[in-house]
Amino acid sequence: MSSSIKTVGVAGAGGTMGAGIAIVAARAGFATIAYDVEAAALKRARRQTEGFLRKSVERGKLTSDELDRIVNNFVQSTDLTDLGSCDLVIEAVFEDLATKQKLFRTLHEVCPEKTILASNTSTLSITEIASGCGREDRVVGMHFCLPAQLMKLIELSPGLNTSEETFETARAWCEAAGQTPVRTQDRPGFILNALLVPFNNDVIRAIETGVASPADIDKAVKVGLGYKMGPCELLDLIGLDTQLRLCEAFFPITLDPRAAAPPLLRRMVAAGHLGRKAGRGFFRYEGNTMFGG
Repeated sequence: MSSSIKTVGVAGAGGTMGAGIAIVAARAGFATIAYDVEAAALKRARRQTEGFLRKSVERGKLTSDELDRIVNNFVQSTDLTDLGSCDLVIEAVFEDLATKQKLFRTLHEVCPEKTILASNTSTLSITEIASGCGREDRVVGMHFCLPAQLMKLIELSPGLNTSEETFETARAWCEAAGQTPVRTQDRPGFILNALLVPFNNDVIRAIETGVASPADIDKAVKVGLGYKMGPCELLDLIGLDTQLRLCEAFFPITLDPRAAAPPLLRRMVAAGHLGRKAGRGFFRYEGNTMFGG
């Protein structure tokens, strides 16, 4: 079924997640159009993409010819109408229902009838995102894990109106792109965030109440539970502002007290201690080097 998908668009490709999704599509051989409203964000994403691919060559995971092929597979655009040539468009804009609904309504006008629209939402309802867009049967949830270019899992979620043909075509594309899809229900947080958002908040509260330092909590989780990355390092990678947005999207839907943003999280975001991208979160960072762990 994936043979029907030749060209993939990524809306919101100037962000970390969107840029990673574009790499996944281009690396798998699909013509890829990376769209964002901000040219500067696309330029920054291009530098990051080329840097990631060059490191892959240095590590022997790609050849120089493969790098050139991947780079040639995708173009960048700040014109949304360029996504009109896509068979699949994956949305990766920030977690706001109204913003996503508006984008999907516009994509319905821009894209041909055959085009499947996918949302990379991590907490919002696929059914609600698709509502009123004009092609509810061709909308599906396609939640990649951060960083998308390294993590294989995709949570694939049908909305109430998603056709089985759309779902199976999306599943076949995920597999053709080298990813591992799992079917989830259209429920808050799907699988991963339903478990991870409250867990990460528990970790933040443990730090706030003095149970242990971020370094010791990470060490305990890695050694005792066998995780490759501790929760504090993961939060710094995700971004503390992203965790806050997840809480603010997740808590009103679930009313789970564990999903409510801890006060320490709000203070860190207000102080600009956002994690790796800011050079400081639970740990400090200089380039790719982490300090305090």
